[in-house]
Amino acid sequence: MTAMTQAPEEFHAAVAALQSVRPRPEVTLEPIRAPQRLAPWAYALGCETVGPGDVKASGRLVLLYDPEGQEAWNGVFRLVVYVRAGLDRELATDPFLPAVGWSWLTDALEASGASWSTLGGTVTETSSARFGDIAGPTRTDDLELRASWTPDDADLAPHGEAFCQLMSSYVGLPPVGVTMFEQRQSL
Repeated sequence: MTAMTQAPEEFHAAVAALQSVRPRPEVTLEPIRAPQRLAPWAYALGCETVGPGDVKASGRLVLLYDPEGQEAWNGVFRLVVYVRAGLDRELATDPFLPAVGWSWLTDALEASGASWSTLGGTVTETSSARFGDIAGPTRTDDLELRASWTPDDADLAPHGEAFCQLMSSYVGLPPVGVTMFEQRQSL
């Protein structure tokens, strides 16, 4: 958080709205150091999520605030998201995976009731091979989402909820209230 004690009330309200989000138990949110040079005021949340089969994802949600606005933002606030999740090899070869990764973001924003404009970003598939004395699996595959959008107002709670849903989707968690077959207990 940059200069929070001197920040405008509108920024305080936006941060409070993000802090009010209560994620599901598999999603861990915590404040992290925000970027310092992108806007006069910034706040950031880090996230770790674990899904079925120990699929892991990490992410960041960054709130940028410039009371003068920025032309590219089309507003005074900008939300920036980064998500990285491990993939199994079979899923990594799916040609539709980037489109699905993007739809997880747009679906989460719509389902949360968030109101936004100026949405843009990328979905990237990466594969890494390890050689020599580097510890770990010989090959890893990941999916990364980088996106930003302008919220229509300072009520950022729906945007925070969308971020949590996005993280859940990236690790394969079912919607809240839905139980996966392997999670059911025997009677």
